[in-house]
Amino acid sequence: MIKIISAKASADYKIWIQYSDGVEGEVDLSHLVGKGVFSAWKDANVFRNFQVKNGRFIIWTDEIDLCADSLYLEITGKTPENIFPKLRMENVNA
Repeated sequence: MIKIISAKASADYKIWIQYSDGVEGEVDLSHLVGKGVFSAWKDANVFRNFQVKNGRFIIWTDEIDLCADSLYLEITGKTPENIFPKLRMENVNA
C-alpha cells in the first residue's frame, strides 16, 4: 500500500507530496477553493493547516479530507487499474 510520508502546503493552494514508493509531486487544489466544504480554504491559513493521517489521508477538518490514492493518481497520471491490478483482473473476468 502506497502511503504519504511527507506533505507541505505551498503558495496558491498547492500541496507537495512524497510517497513511500519514491513518487513525489505537487497537486493544485485551487479549483476547489470556495466550493462547498472547501469554502473554509478561502482563509489560506486554514488550507496550510492540515495533517497527514496514517499516511492515507490529508485532513483539514472533520469535513475536509483527501485520499492519498486520489492525489497519487493526479500526480502520476496513472489510472486506478495501474495501481490496483486486481481492478484490471476483475474487468477481464467479468
